[in-house]
Amino acid sequence: MRPQAGAADGAPGETATLADIARAAGVSAPTVSKVLNGRADVAPATRERVEELLREYGYRRRAVQAAPLLDLVFHELESAWAMEVIRGAEQVAHDEGLSLVLSQTAGRMIPGQSWLDGVLARRPTGVLLVLAKLDPAQREQLATRDIPFAVIDPAGDLEAEVPAVGATNWQGGLAATRHLLELGHRRIGVLAGPETMLCSRARVDGYRAGLETAGIRFDPSLVRAGDFHHEAGYACGRELLRLPDRPTAVFAGNDLQALGLYEAARELGLRIPQDLSVVGFDDLPAARWVGPPLTTVRQPLAEMAAAAARIVIDLARGRRPSALRIELATELVERASTAAPRKP
Repeated sequence: MRPQAGAADGAPGETATLADIARAAGVSAPTVSKVLNGRADVAPATRERVEELLREYGYRRRAVQAAPLLDLVFHELESAWAMEVIRGAEQVAHDEGLSLVLSQTAGRMIPGQSWLDGVLARRPTGVLLVLAKLDPAQREQLATRDIPFAVIDPAGDLEAEVPAVGATNWQGGLAATRHLLELGHRRIGVLAGPETMLCSRARVDGYRAGLETAGIRFDPSLVRAGDFHHEAGYACGRELLRLPDRPTAVFAGNDLQALGLYEAARELGLRIPQDLSVVGFDDLPAARWVGPPLTTVRQPLAEMAAAAARIVIDLARGRRPSALRIELATELVERASTAAPRKP
């Protein structure tokens, strides 16, 4: 017979012990310990049964000294965008006497069990997830081990209790579009990111709002969706620039797409900004170095990572963060890639 959830055998009202969990699961206490510590040498069916009981009994590990680590997890780790996030997290980790551990989920928005096993084995102070999320079972596994986590730049809707730090993507899309409208552009294209990503949809919604407030009808033929990489900016940009009535300006979903658009424009003999105005998003270091320097919407990536790191560290140390949900402001940075459209 199983002990009641949250109670140890013979001690009603006390938290279930590791031995209680082992008896209920029909395994040894060392096996339960292996599951708790993310050891790989446990059969999947046994691991699942033990995790289910840990959740059912509301098991919480007694206070254990966490390793002085912050786990920073990317769904992709291959761009200057990621370097800005790392810079912000690393600064806070350094200030707090922690080391940063980097990993990636090979493009998956929800990490796999092997990643989670590694986290449980390291037992870090906390976990920062970039453009990724955890399923309920994974969240519970971290909670059972008292490992807090937060999401940086959420890719989709999150549960209300999940700490997260993002940016004003809608406002950024609106600011970029208004800037181009104020210069006199009326045929404005947009290079969108993945439609499944919340930040991408918000930027396009801001673009649409900018057009609508100016009395300009949204034209879906001027929208191309890809991913947030240079290659997508090049391929989708060529499509837009080869339209019979091509746009005179393009709002790119991020700076990497904008740089791909630069390449497409050069190949087609178009000059920036004389023939085509371009606005990016992020304000990566390359935005200042490219010729001409890129007008872009600054997303405070390092500050976002730093804010998320502070939330996680506060939670790990038993302090109440000032807020669990933070949205940092974006800002238009005007450079030389935008100008009034050329008169016919």
